[in-house]
Amino acid sequence: MPDERLYEIDLLRFVAAVLVLLHHFVGRIAGWGPEGYPDLGGVLPHVTQYGFLGVDLFFVISGFVILMSSWGRPVGDYAVSRVVRILPAYWFAVTLALGLYMTTGHVWIRPGDDPDLSLLVYLPNMTMLQEGVGVQDLDPVYWTLWVELHFYALIALLVWRGVTYARCVAFMVAWLIGGQFVQETEFTFLKVLLIPEWAPYFIAGMAFYLMYRFGPNLALTLIALAGWALAVYHRSTTVNPDLKLPPYHQAVIAAGVTLAFLVMWLVATRRLRWLAWRHWVPVGALTYPVYLVHDTIGRVLWEEYRDDLGHWQQLGVSVAVTLTVSILIYRLVEKPVQRLLRPRLKAALEQIRRAEPAADAAPPTLLPHVSAPRRPAPGGPAGPLMAGSDR
Repeated sequence: MPDERLYEIDLLRFVAAVLVLLHHFVGRIAGWGPEGYPDLGGVLPHVTQYGFLGVDLFFVISGFVILMSSWGRPVGDYAVSRVVRILPAYWFAVTLALGLYMTTGHVWIRPGDDPDLSLLVYLPNMTMLQEGVGVQDLDPVYWTLWVELHFYALIALLVWRGVTYARCVAFMVAWLIGGQFVQETEFTFLKVLLIPEWAPYFIAGMAFYLMYRFGPNLALTLIALAGWALAVYHRSTTVNPDLKLPPYHQAVIAAGVTLAFLVMWLVATRRLRWLAWRHWVPVGALTYPVYLVHDTIGRVLWEEYRDDLGHWQQLGVSVAVTLTVSILIYRLVEKPVQRLLRPRLKAALEQIRRAEPAADAAPPTLLPHVSAPRRPAPGGPAGPLMAGSDR
């Protein structure tokens, strides 16, 4: 079944990015916690203090979209699509973060890390594998990309095996249960691989896509509900104390996670088709650049102009600059680099595939084999080496 464009998802992705953007901007400008809210006034700070839940919506959308885009693809094509999609804008964002640090001195430093950034921080960040080697992110939002990479690696195993309805269900159930079981063990590798705190979002997103593609049924509903229950638990019990949320925050977080799951259920059951509008496509295209650079830009602007601009002025300037830079990244970096990268990666993939049969047909031995010479015939000269020898 060919998948139609889900324009409503383009809109939802942008909404999630804006929630995260406002969470960081308002929190930094007005101050984390209710004591700073009067500086901006109105209900905005009370809403944006929970804007970090935009990440939860992102993860559910990712489970939906990645399964949709990987359906029917060989694993090599899946890998090429992921590399082309996520790396060009990310490379620019990492370079921008380092450039702004070198010119302004303003950067986010993880507690306990060396504030003197260098190539030893920049280069691992360019691979997107920095957390694996214990190097700090050049921007704090990159932690979500590390979580996404876990999902991409796991889904690649399913794609390599061949994506089918039955295999998806088996994969989802095994991942959901295994991820929770492994928390009872000391097996760190599996805990890291299965990301039990975040797996329920991706698994529910996959279930919602299967509902969209094949129709809802009780099995998919139960998987999605289990994902929702575990997501509410994990999110409500692991809150960053630096946010200084009010005492009732667990109820609000539970409601926010529930809303994210409910919205994607509405997408899966085609109840949000009334939101579909083709002009959401360019809006959705800005989501990734906005997410990547907003905190870096917002932090530098706040440090440079917090004594010169009012709170609302600073918020407006930060949003305007972020959107402008994101548009430029999309048009001048992301699309051109993707056009250069995609055909070359596909050509490399084809070369690998063409070489595979030849490699399979090669002799298994690593050392050349020399046939023993025949014994000379009695009374005659030595006979020739056996035909087919390596000499």
